[in-house]
Amino acid sequence: MAKIFTDAARIRASRVIEPLARGLLRVGVSPDAVTVAGTLGVVAAAVGFGARGQFVVAALLVAGFALVDTLDGTMARLRGHSTRFGAVLDSTMDRIGDGAVFGAIAFWYATTGERPTLVAALICLVAAQVISYVKARAQSVGIPCDVGLVERAERLLVVGVGGLATGLGVGWALPVALWVLAVLSLVTVVQRILHVRRGDRREGDR
Repeated sequence: MAKIFTDAARIRASRVIEPLARGLLRVGVSPDAVTVAGTLGVVAAAVGFGARGQFVVAALLVAGFALVDTLDGTMARLRGHSTRFGAVLDSTMDRIGDGAVFGAIAFWYATTGERPTLVAALICLVAAQVISYVKARAQSVGIPCDVGLVERAERLLVVGVGGLATGLGVGWALPVALWVLAVLSLVTVVQRILHVRRGDRREGDR
């Protein structure tokens, strides 16, 4: 379900992002610069607002800066080529952004003494990194690994909706969202590991 919403959001966002991407390219801005700027924005929003429990502002700002993921890719496509450095940079910045978001949430719940929610945030933090690592490692040995229930867009959507709701007074929303995301993330890790195992066995049978 989350993937349906994120796919629909990408389609709508592309109508705004493509003209913006063309404009940035015309004035000489590179996709790599946009990637770094977007990550700095996510980190600033997470640390400046999320870590202080100001979840409405944090969620809105993170959502806005996260759209840069679409913007820098669109710029590379319109430019006619992408670089290996750009791909590595983009993936690295995503991991930094994810770490900042879940680290800020974990910090807030640690300061408020809500240990169960802190545990959920830490699981999400670690699982997010592992999900991406398994994919990267699998691809490095020649096994595509785009399977699983949640990827970065879905993670940000779930935690963003939970953060907005909690910031607007539904205090249980973010803790519930984090636990749901923690479970889905762990399932995704297992899905990817099993997928790689099956792919390896198929290669061995040839």
